[in-house]
Amino acid sequence: MTTTRLTDKIKSLFIDKHNTSPLLIQSPGRINLIGEHTDYNDGFVLPAAIDRYISCAIDKNGHADRCSVYAADFRETCEFNLTDVKPQEKGSWKNYVLGVVVEIQKTGKELSGFDIVFGGNIPNGAGLSSSAALENSIAFGLNQLFGLGISRRDMTLISQQAEHHFAGVKCGIMDQFASMLGQKDHALFLDCRTLDYTPVRVDFANHELLLINTNVKHSLADSAYNDRRIACETGVELLQTKFPHIKALRDATEDDLLGVKPLMDTEVYTRCLYIIQENNRVQQAVTAMGDDDISKLGSLLFASHKGLQHQYEVSCPELDYLVEKAKQNSDITGSRMMGGGFGGCTINIVKKGTADRFVQDIEQEYSRKFDKKISTYNVALTDGTGLTEL
Repeated sequence: MTTTRLTDKIKSLFIDKHNTSPLLIQSPGRINLIGEHTDYNDGFVLPAAIDRYISCAIDKNGHADRCSVYAADFRETCEFNLTDVKPQEKGSWKNYVLGVVVEIQKTGKELSGFDIVFGGNIPNGAGLSSSAALENSIAFGLNQLFGLGISRRDMTLISQQAEHHFAGVKCGIMDQFASMLGQKDHALFLDCRTLDYTPVRVDFANHELLLINTNVKHSLADSAYNDRRIACETGVELLQTKFPHIKALRDATEDDLLGVKPLMDTEVYTRCLYIIQENNRVQQAVTAMGDDDISKLGSLLFASHKGLQHQYEVSCPELDYLVEKAKQNSDITGSRMMGGGFGGCTINIVKKGTADRFVQDIEQEYSRKFDKKISTYNVALTDGTGLTEL
């Protein structure tokens, strides 16, 4: 569904349900060009907002405390009272909305009754951060509707805390930040420790971005994510015995890590080495983009995937297959898995006009090999969360 049709649908649904003309918000999903699993290690990432959105319609309803939220894609309604907001069942979309409401209330800002209708065209399960887009749309919408005066940066923190406390996912800040603060034709070089960021223009020249969704999500993703966080934290503790200034892996060099290698088991060492090298790759990618060196950027993507596959071990056969096929194709400059791992998408830098041929070449073999079909999305870099201009 196109973004215009999505907005029209959400606006019409809201008017049919509530008979008022709402504020309309659109909040984008995000990709990450490079810098995977570095965000919760105080590291560097290079995300960008993309032209797939959550569209949200919102208005006051005249009640002191009663609120309703309708999820058009699920055809489900959540009704609640502002004086008694509690988490719902684990994994429910409702927790992303309710968590934002509670985190805003924690700041001391006053809310009254409101109604929301939302829907989206961000593919579910593709690792494009539909949850962050939803959180940001609610935070931005409530901020606008009630004139709360919350900065964009603080709204990203509200969205992140909502995910921590209500959805139970200890995510980093990257997803919310890119969705809220993205800029058209730019990636954001983000320091996840300070939240300082620099927009970096991306000139893909005669290339474009192609996302290929494996359409798998292996069940060990959540537990593996937590295991890797623990491995990184263990590595930092051991590094601090020799280098007290190191607060997170972003402070460590490969030489530092070698200095404490005898103290570490192989798994902890390998996980930490990946993070240190990935942080370096992000910084190299920024330089490559500044030089309009798409070939260098592509080689960094391939190197990132190799690290994710063999050092951090968060890939899966489906992702590895797609990246290997990309590596064999001269029309593809770079490819890697994107997101937490064990499924989701690969991101590919593809010569314009060649994407369809590449997909045709691999889709039958992929289907035979994995008994799944791939999905593909062409995406462009866009602005962050904001009011919809009709």
